[in-house]
Amino acid sequence: MNLDTVHHLAIIGSDYQKTKEFYVDKLGFEQLDEHVRPEKRDILFNVRKGNLVLEIFIKPDAPLRPAMPNPEHTGLRHLAFKVADVESCLQEFDRLDILHEALRYDDFDGRKMAFFFDPDGLPLEIHE
Repeated sequence: MNLDTVHHLAIIGSDYQKTKEFYVDKLGFEQLDEHVRPEKRDILFNVRKGNLVLEIFIKPDAPLRPAMPNPEHTGLRHLAFKVADVESCLQEFDRLDILHEALRYDDFDGRKMAFFFDPDGLPLEIHE
């Protein structure tokens, strides 16, 4: 069995407009397709940036995450993006009104990193 490449990551969002604006307009993902599925009561669209594909389901009636997002909850901890300059990304997040935590340094490699959150509170990370 050869499981050495990720095909895609799936995310559930509750608000089509906010989720699309966040991933496409703010983070710069290219929208590949869109499928309105009334029988499943959702909209599915795929976005890509480089080799990363996100499969995004919009389900307005999906159960909500806990009130305060926390990367320490059981399950997928976070999705991390490699960037050249964390501090400039944080400045861009401020300009785009993207909620984020303060700059910090990785305990193991000492590189700069920070958590940020999508419109539904999914923890995301940028890391140098």
